[in-house]
Parts: sequence; C-alpha cells; structure tokens
Amino acid sequence: MDFKKNFKEGFKKDFKGQITTEYLLFAGFTLILVLFLLSYLGDENELNVAMSAARSGALEGIIMDDLAIYPEKSFKEYEITKKRLIGTSNIKIIKIETQNQGYDDRYGKVKIQLKVYASCYSLTKKVDKDSLGDRINYNVRKSISNCFGTENICNDLYNPAFSDNYFFTTADVKWV
Repeated sequence: MDFKKNFKEGFKKDFKGQITTEYLLFAGFTLILVLFLLSYLGDENELNVAMSAARSGALEGIIMDDLAIYPEKSFKEYEITKKRLIGTSNIKIIKIETQNQGYDDRYGKVKIQLKVYASCYSLTKKVDKDSLGDRINYNVRKSISNCFGTENICNDLYNPAFSDNYFFTTADVKWV
C-alpha cells in the first residue's frame, strides 16, 4: 500500500510543469514553421499574381488590333506593310512559361523570363508574327508593371517589368 501511495505521489511531483514545457516547445516550433511557410507562400503568391497579370496582358495584346489607336505614322506603316494586324485575328494564347534565371546584382532581384506560346492559323508572314509577338510581350510587361505599381521605375517599353522581389523579361513569342 505504501508503495502505491509513494508511487502516485512521486509520479505527480516528478512531472510538474512538463505539460507546460512541452506546450512551449510545440508552440515555439509551430511558430517558426508558420513563419517559414508564410515567407515561402508570400513569394509564391507574388509569382502567381505576376503570372495572372501576364496572362491578362497577353490577352490585351491579342485584342489590341481591333481597339488600338495608332499614331498616324504607325497606322500608315501598318496599312501598307502590315494590313493583317489592323483587323481581327483568331489568336489563342496556349501557355506562358516562366524560367527563373537567378539573382541579378544589377537590380537586386531575381530575374524571371516569360515565354508566351500562341497560335493563329491566319497569320502566315514572319514579320506579322514578330510584330504581333512584340505587341503581346509589351502588354505582358505593362500589365505586370501596372499590377505592382512599378510603372515609374520602368522604361517606355516596360522592359524589364518589376515586382517587389522579381523582375520580368520576355522572350520572343513562340508561334505553334
């Protein structure tokens, strides 16, 4: 009987504060894990926002042929040499790929190169595809800059486009 009584009393005395200590260790570990995940997810969210803006910009670029207001000089050039780009086109954006090109000391940010894949059965001339590709890329970069409010630190062609932790360039549009 004394053994059971001593055992129970010793058991109670030996483990006082253990639950509190375990809770503090668990809470501390959980807090560190949550902070690490938030940092990682914040960067991923920034890339997701940039990709959404890029897709929106690409779509703006393909519909600009109908809605664009060209300066007279440009319109005359388009009217003579690029008539196909003034009217409507059945262009489809297939996908936009990203390529992480690492940290760039010049800007102090990570460089991401975007590559748009598009298709259009009615465009056959390379010069037309190049012009339309330039317009798509311009609108991709412009949309990213507008999304992050960084228009003031970009050049007139929004090349490169900036976000908080990244800067974006565009490769030539790949026509498939």
